[in-house]
Amino acid sequence: MIIASLEDDLVQAELIARILTEAGYECRSFHQGKDLLAALAKPHDFGLLLLDWELPDVSGLDVLRWVRTTLGHALPVLFLTSRTQEEDLVTGLQAGADDYISKPVRKGELVARVNAAVRRMDLNTSAIQDSRFSFAGYDIFPEQGHIVLDGETVTLAPKEFELALLLFRNPGRLFSRDVLSSAVWNREIPATSRTLDTHLSNIRRKLQLRPENGVRLTASYALGYRLELLTDPC
Repeated sequence: MIIASLEDDLVQAELIARILTEAGYECRSFHQGKDLLAALAKPHDFGLLLLDWELPDVSGLDVLRWVRTTLGHALPVLFLTSRTQEEDLVTGLQAGADDYISKPVRKGELVARVNAAVRRMDLNTSAIQDSRFSFAGYDIFPEQGHIVLDGETVTLAPKEFELALLLFRNPGRLFSRDVLSSAVWNREIPATSRTLDTHLSNIRRKLQLRPENGVRLTASYALGYRLELLTDPC
């Protein structure tokens, strides 16, 4: 896979490229947002974008918005940034980022997050080709609307299943509350409503989303929710 990395600091850009190359990826570095946008506007073979937020010309956030508006949501986009204020992270996620990684760059975390994004893409591709797919100890049957854990079918309400399916198809992705609400209920659910929290609590309990089953559902009320596969390095 070819990864496009947008980073204006040359030392950081070289470090990122070296880490990704050692992990088996091909990395093409861009130091200005306008150069990456020009490459994306043409036929390209990028499988993932890794964006810095603050750049001297076009910000990473503006690049992300252009990608989602022009190219859709199939191309995974990760932020690698020193901007870790809660409001910034929420803004990036709501604009369509799949995940974020805070600086300074840590090799293990960078490789793990990229691997998780690639795996999500592979899962989504295989789900289109084959309706049934597996994740950790779970067998998911999208067409039939049920999930099997250790040979036992778990009974879920329709919206619980839609929510679980979204999480299982996107392991490692951090979902904001707004994104989950829009994806499952096709509307924004007010922060004062317990609808989303109740459904998440139900699938956590019914599907036994806990470490002994190889998964963990983590939550940050402000940022959102992430289903983690525990075989990934942290």
